[in-house]
Amino acid sequence: MSHTYVSSLVHCVFSTKRRQKLIPKEIQPRLWEFIGGIARKNEFKALIVGGMEDHAHILLSLPATMPLAKAMQLLKGASSHWMNEKHVKGFAWQEGYGAFTVGISQQSGTVTYIKNQAEHHRRRDFQQEFLAFLKKHAIDFDPKFVWG
Repeated sequence: MSHTYVSSLVHCVFSTKRRQKLIPKEIQPRLWEFIGGIARKNEFKALIVGGMEDHAHILLSLPATMPLAKAMQLLKGASSHWMNEKHVKGFAWQEGYGAFTVGISQQSGTVTYIKNQAEHHRRRDFQQEFLAFLKKHAIDFDPKFVWG
């Protein structure tokens, strides 16, 4: 086989530093669009970007040549710089992130989930949501280290 074919979908979730509400609703569409542009510029895809005032969700499609950690570094670094320059002085993302694999049959549901963040967060906050993701994906964690 002369080519490499990969289907690598990853639902990434990360918050602002100290989960501060630093992403005003009116800025969110521009930030989500900017994050999508960073992905395109670096030859991977952000199939959907969304979130709330204190966190972001991204469904990434990564080629075989793009490690997840590098993609996250590019997305978080450039978007943090853009937010600081254009909108919110002192803006920063948390150091870590959650990354959860998604099968192709789950793509549509994940897109819907990210689109409907406001609805989800009427029932639970970001911390409850993130812990639920960790549990759903059977990731071992110590709660005292999750929020640093």
